[in-house]
Amino acid sequence: MKIPPYLQKGDTIAITCPAGYMPKEKAETCITVLQQWGYEVLVGKTLGSKSKTYFSGTDEERLIELQAMLDAPEIKAILCGRGGYGVGRIIDQLDFTAFKKNPKWMIGFSDITVLHAHINRNFKIATLHSSMAAAFNDGQYKNNYVQSIKAALEGKKATYSCKAHQLNHTGKVTAELIGGNLALIAHLIGTKSDYQTKGKILFLEDVGEQHYNVDRMLHQLKRSGKLTGLAGLIIGGFTDMQDTERPFGKKVYDLIHELISEYDYPICFGFPVSHNKENVALKCGETYTLTVNTKAVTLAE
Repeated sequence: MKIPPYLQKGDTIAITCPAGYMPKEKAETCITVLQQWGYEVLVGKTLGSKSKTYFSGTDEERLIELQAMLDAPEIKAILCGRGGYGVGRIIDQLDFTAFKKNPKWMIGFSDITVLHAHINRNFKIATLHSSMAAAFNDGQYKNNYVQSIKAALEGKKATYSCKAHQLNHTGKVTAELIGGNLALIAHLIGTKSDYQTKGKILFLEDVGEQHYNVDRMLHQLKRSGKLTGLAGLIIGGFTDMQDTERPFGKKVYDLIHELISEYDYPICFGFPVSHNKENVALKCGETYTLTVNTKAVTLAE
């Protein structure tokens, strides 16, 4: 796995919105804080675009901007302003030739899972799964979760921990870490961006899904072999879950546990990777050690 160069003071971080629309004012704090961290910030036109649709510009506009940022050697990291939906509409038109020669950090989560998976599968270059521009607002840039982005970009080794959960499977393993949004990982199966999961630690999170949808997507992962042969599994936040009028019959963690109970690799529930503020920066493609015991869980580079 190739690790992009870590950032130095004066390096340039570009901000783009390759998926859903984001008002520029919601990224102003992020821009200011990145500058305070010592970086130059290049703001793309897709941030606060004049688009009247769900997207931050047309497919062509989003594609052209992201392509230019991938190609520019002076840009050392690309921070996606937000996720939503849209990367899957342009991923096959992107040319990663220059990116392969001069890798840079791709930063984001949610719909940005498409980029994490595509780059991991095809180019074996590490990316950064983390919060995006809106997470900096209302003083939240001071919290440990946003600060973990800064630490990751500087090349500091991370150690994260969370409480033990009654559904955990204990164990310890060292392996490559991959993952992201469950809906996107399921959506990518059978495509050129499909994660190869065997022998790896997989982390999953999601938001706003109905219980039966989570069950269906996990069955898709299971039937396609994505859960077989894992080194370990991390279940993050499944936030704002919804149930149907006629109840599904299980809470989300319980239905997940039922589906994965047969596997004997380490599994932890309740890890701080989610659509809430509890969202630590994780380097997809980097090697981590996952330790799950009866008292706590740690994930360390």
